Amino acid sequence: MPDKPSEREEEFIARQEYERLKKIEEDKRGKLAEAEKKTLRDLHYMKCPKCGMDLIAVDYRGIEVDKCSGCQGIWLDAGELEAVARLEKSGLDKLFSVFRK
Repeated sequence: MPDKPSEREEEFIARQEYERLKKIEEDKRGKLAEAEKKTLRDLHYMKCPKCGMDLIAVDYRGIEVDKCSGCQGIWLDAGELEAVARLEKSGLDKLFSVFRK
């Protein structure tokens, strides 16, 4: 009967899988022509990855949070989740109140 992997093993495996997939994407991206890259960026810049509608950037305490104008999804760029995690409870509550309907 196989043992369940420990948290450290699961973390290691997840990190390895992420790095493998990241390398594949970097290789693909490297092969795209510069014009293709610009076209793709223009098509997708500030568009919701879920529904495709425009994203509205809201700056809150130096954290730029993107909210979808269609599905109301909240999107964070690299490093922003860590910045949100560092907010105190009251700051986090205020951040969420900005996005309530």
